Amino acid sequence: MVYGVIDSASHRFHTYLKAVFDAIGNTQVEYNWLITDTEIIAHSDKLDALNTSVHWQHENGKPIAVPAPDYHFLSGEELTKIITEDDSQWIWGVLSGFEKSVSLKDILKHPLPVSKGYEGFWKNPLTIQHPLALTEIVPWDSSLILILSKNKEIVEKYKEAFPKSQDLIEYNS
Repeated sequence: MVYGVIDSASHRFHTYLKAVFDAIGNTQVEYNWLITDTEIIAHSDKLDALNTSVHWQHENGKPIAVPAPDYHFLSGEELTKIITEDDSQWIWGVLSGFEKSVSLKDILKHPLPVSKGYEGFWKNPLTIQHPLALTEIVPWDSSLILILSKNKEIVEKYKEAFPKSQDLIEYNS
């Protein structure tokens, strides 16, 4: 079973991941993370590197679009370090958490998760996009955050930390 929470009421901006990590008891370190479909207002090069939207460089005063990678794959420890150093706003993104024993090769056999256009967020029973993922954290258009997990404790910890959040199954009913 997949459990979920939607939060559009607890924060002015819902996409600062340090507060999310604190709320879930920093269990993000127990996973490896596939990060896709991101748009981040980063203040450091390390966090900016996690953008999968177009990057801009300036040459001779003119902006030049630089293609970004489709995904990033980090350990929970690496992700935590980046967020600790730069807890900037995430506008869009999908952070898919996997058991550390799951290889990137196996992960990439499946389509990359997307934040916009995935209807499974809004239907019961809830589903996590990537079939090998155990948890998804989804910053959604700077207006809310979605957390879906096969681990009920992660969702319950978040709801306890942010009582204005709503159970996603109830929200979808």
